[in-house]
Amino acid sequence: MLAPRDGLPSVVADRRALAHAAAAFAAGSGPIAVDAERASGFRYSQRAYLVQLRRAGAGTALVDPIPLQSDLSELAPALTGPEWVLHAANQDLACLAEVGLVPSALFDTELAGRLAGLPRVGLGPLVEQLLGLSLEKGHGAADWSRRPLPEDWLVYAALDVEVLVELRDVLAGLLAEQGKLEWAIQEFEAVRTAGPPRPRAEPWRRTSGLHKLRKPRALAAVRALWEARDRLAAERDIAPGRVLPDAAIVEAAVAAPEAARDLAALPVFRGRSQRRLTAYWYAALAEAAGLDAAELPKIAPPAEGPPPVARWADREPDAAARLAAARTAIAAVGEERSVPVENLLQPDLLRRLCWSPPADGDVAGALRTGGARPWQIDLLAPLLEPALQARG
Repeated sequence: MLAPRDGLPSVVADRRALAHAAAAFAAGSGPIAVDAERASGFRYSQRAYLVQLRRAGAGTALVDPIPLQSDLSELAPALTGPEWVLHAANQDLACLAEVGLVPSALFDTELAGRLAGLPRVGLGPLVEQLLGLSLEKGHGAADWSRRPLPEDWLVYAALDVEVLVELRDVLAGLLAEQGKLEWAIQEFEAVRTAGPPRPRAEPWRRTSGLHKLRKPRALAAVRALWEARDRLAAERDIAPGRVLPDAAIVEAAVAAPEAARDLAALPVFRGRSQRRLTAYWYAALAEAAGLDAAELPKIAPPAEGPPPVARWADREPDAAARLAAARTAIAAVGEERSVPVENLLQPDLLRRLCWSPPADGDVAGALRTGGARPWQIDLLAPLLEPALQARG
């Protein structure tokens, strides 16, 4: 597929065109294929820079939220009620909600492919395997904040929703044949209602190369530079790594420069764009250097849940035995049902359950409290009950 079958539509970029699109989709029939393009890697925000829609009787719409002040709520009545079909929906739902679009029903083709046991679940491979078509790909990681958008990018965007509903129908049939359609419906609803992820307690600890630092003062320097970078990136709406690479943050923390000129002598900081910011970066380092010992970060991050599994055998051998038995049981189910084990049960929930089994023995209740879906509880609770009795 090199071009949309109905031709490339004009981009919806004003209120009059948006009202026309809303009327067309309200008059259409069946599920609505939905996709969105962001500028991850280029921009700080995860906003939608293009929204693609397709529905029988309405055709394809390419909507540019930027000239519309990122308010597409005029489309919402036409899109409320019908099922939305997305691929990897959890990547797009947040940015769609930001422009005023929220689904009332959902079908996720990537998740459907996983539950169906298909070996490759990217959109291109699924379309090729199940529909016998090859999609024109290549612009998914582009800077979609660029204006004007090139025509070949728009073709790519339109093709992403061209056969999404057809793919949905084939996958639904396959899941029904396997007796997994109800599983999928519950999973789709969990994705639809999940909401945003909980913010990390110390996001700066995800700085690449942080493992090289083993002193609290150096960690404080990383934290200060990371937070300074994050503020600047948010203010300028530029991806943090383009403001200052992680490697430069770690290098500065290791070097511990005693003056701004020493910082400016480091490789990345010698660049023209960084020289203008020398005082800004050095102020962050100086603030970290002036912290009292009690204000420095700990070497180990704050504990969230069980310790790393590698430590279980020595620290809690019974917990290690429970986890091994539970993993074996779940792996057997995954092989029998052709479902990846991570889709049978969230790995974090399994670890928490094995580390601290329910005192009352109610495994089904513990799974429910942990967010497992009814199909997972029915399938796995009877197998996990004996596994949680294992001893090291």
